This record gives sequence, C-alpha cells and structure tokens, in this order.
Amino acid sequence: MSTFNTTDIESTSGGNPNFSQGLNVGGSAIGTLITITEYYSQANAPSSPANGAFWWSGSVAYQYVGSAWLTLTIALPPSVFGGRGVFGGGYDSGYSNVIDYITIATPGNATDFGDLTTARKGLAACSNGTRGIFGGGEPGVFQNGTNVIDYVTITVPSNATDFGDLTVGRKFLAACSNGSRGVFGGGQQASGNNNTLDYVTISTTGNATDFGDFSILDMTRLAACSNETRGIFGGGYITTGGGSYTNTMEYVTIATTGSATDFGDLTAARSLLAACSSAVRGIFGGGGAPNGTNVIDYVTIATTGNATDFGDLTSGRTELAACSNGTRGVFGGGSSTLNTIEYVTIATPGNATDFGDLSVGRHGPLAACSGGA
Repeated sequence: MSTFNTTDIESTSGGNPNFSQGLNVGGSAIGTLITITEYYSQANAPSSPANGAFWWSGSVAYQYVGSAWLTLTIALPPSVFGGRGVFGGGYDSGYSNVIDYITIATPGNATDFGDLTTARKGLAACSNGTRGIFGGGEPGVFQNGTNVIDYVTITVPSNATDFGDLTVGRKFLAACSNGSRGVFGGGQQASGNNNTLDYVTISTTGNATDFGDFSILDMTRLAACSNETRGIFGGGYITTGGGSYTNTMEYVTIATTGSATDFGDLTAARSLLAACSSAVRGIFGGGGAPNGTNVIDYVTIATTGNATDFGDLTSGRTELAACSNGTRGVFGGGSSTLNTIEYVTIATPGNATDFGDLSVGRHGPLAACSGGA
C-alpha cells in the first residue's frame, strides 16, 4: 500500500506543477475520470468523452457520467413577471368587468382582452407568468366583499373562468406571487377590516387556504409586490382606534406559510395605492390620505428597511393598479375614472412617463398582473 500526504504541490519555479508523464488515479489517467471543461456541440454523440463532459445536440443537453450520456433537464424558475400587462375590473359609470391588456415594453393604448366572471371593484390580482388570477372585490354599491377568484390565460385574450373561492369574502385587498403560489392579504368584509392572508396554487384551480395573519389587526386598501421569494404588503387604512392611514409595510416568505413580519415604512402614510416590482426592487405609487398623491417610493425586497423616494407619477391619484415585466413598472387608471397609463424603469429612480390609455377609464380600484412572453 502506498501513502502520499501533502497540503501543497508546487513546481520548483513557483508556478503550477507539470506532471510530464501524466497522473493516474486507480490505474486510470485522471483526465479520463472527470472533467468540467470538456464540451461538445454537435448533432451526434461524441465518440470518446471524458467522464463529466457536456454535450449539446442542438435541442437536448447531456452529461457523460460513468459510461453513458444522461439527459439534463433544465427547468427555469417560475416567474412573477411577463411581457403582457393585464388590467381587470374597477368602476367607470358602474361596476366593471372589463379586462384589457398592453405590451409592457411598447408604449401604446390598451386592447380589449375579455370580461371577468363578475363585475367588481376593489379586487386584487397576481400571476404565475402564464395564468393571471383576480380575487375578491366589491360587486355592487356598498355590498360586502365577494370571495370569487377567476382566472385568465394571459397570452390568450378571452373571458375569465371561475377558479375557486377565497377563505373570506372581502374587498380592497392586495395580492402577490412567487410565480407558483398567489397570496391575498387584508381587505374589508362585512364585520370590518381583517388581517387575513390566504393562498392558492395558481396552476391548480381550487379554493384558497389559510396562510397566516398580518401583525396589524385590520388592514384594507393596501398594495402588494413580490419577487420569487418574498411578498411585501404596504400602506392602507386601519380602522382600529378611530381609523388612520398607515405607512406600514409587512412581508411574508411566500413558499412558507406563517404570519407577516414588519418590513419598514413607506415615505408617506396612504391608502388605495398600487405596487409592482422587479426581482430586486419593489415600488409603491400613488394613493391618498385622503387626497391623491403622485409619490412613488421604493424598497429593496431582500433587505428590510424604510422606503426611499423614487420620483413622481404624472398626476396625483388613488385607486390605480400596477404591473411589471421585471424591468418596467406600469401604473394604470385611478381616481376621477382616469384612463391614464404611465411607466417607470424600476432600476432607475425618476418620474413616470406617459405610456398610453386604458380601453376604458376606471378606478375603484382595478387590479393588474403580468405574464406571457
């Protein structure tokens, strides 16, 4: 038996060692045992690959392990973003079931998409990048909040389809997603505001399941944004103690059920605002306390702390909605039944720029999400 112990091998010149006769392990040349640099791109399988080599056939990726080529399955992570923004519901001359859409990268007016299953305002929306879901809302004047959730396939304009029910019917709630699970938080119900958080698996229709609670006893007219890990709920109105607007932000880890945790504070207390995000940064725009503001502020989603001023919307307003393609954030609609759509580049603080118009001006608020290519 041979024993060879060392903590350092260096050539006499101080550089990398060169074994001119090769180096064997277990009787085999070490280069035949493993490689992380050998790569082939060709239609037919390489004839003499080293163990660990990679091969791209033009459509399938393989790695050579032992004595066989094994197929590599590459799964992209789910996305909370997409190239198409979809706006649904709200209030114009009455409660609206309108859904319309935009291509977020290309400024222009919105196009009709289809109709929600139920006309309503004060609803919330999120997506898994393919399917958009709209939950809750007020279906009629001073009516109690509904528990309805419906969905659309974002790339296919058409009417919405029933998805299931929230655990509690409510209006003026908020929603976010990690690309797989959608979480609905807060809202107003018949007995007052609530701190409910519930969730659904967006790819699978069915009723929502309890997620946890906000630390604040009652929270409504708030906004939410997220990346693939964390969801942030911010702003709103609290009825406890006579009622007050709040600048509170709380967050959840979307993949793990549990109650929300304090994140920090918005730059100003307000309700009926809107939020969207990139994978790194969340932005909150508009809202009122009670009059509409043009304030946009931002947070770094992975790092708890107070928000920072981002810039201004083109006009102060409440009851708007927002969505994002991961790069550009778009705000649409708002108080006084606006059809205004405007945008910002999320990575670059600055004022919003005109984008185009919704197909129907509305407020209420409406809801928005994004998906598709």
